[in-house]
Amino acid sequence: MKKSDLVTALADEMGISKRMAKEAVDLFFEMMTRSLERGERIEIRGFGSFRVHRYNGYRGRNPRTGETVDVLPKRLPLFRQSRLLEVDEDQRS
Repeated sequence: MKKSDLVTALADEMGISKRMAKEAVDLFFEMMTRSLERGERIEIRGFGSFRVHRYNGYRGRNPRTGETVDVLPKRLPLFRQSRLLEVDEDQRS
């Protein structure tokens, strides 16, 4: 599902215009982004949680050239799904 699909589904389900649905979806993602930038954890019960994980810098190697390179520290968002969201392999068929 793409963002535009989410907007359309929200508009249809709620009986609102696509413009209003787009504003709601944009606001939701903007609020999530701001929370993660502040280092806050986001939990949506029954769905999962988001948090920012800090990775330390390290000395790596370019696989093509073999040259040693310094990889800078970085912060990346991580998502952990809820157990309620997990689907058994038997249920997929």
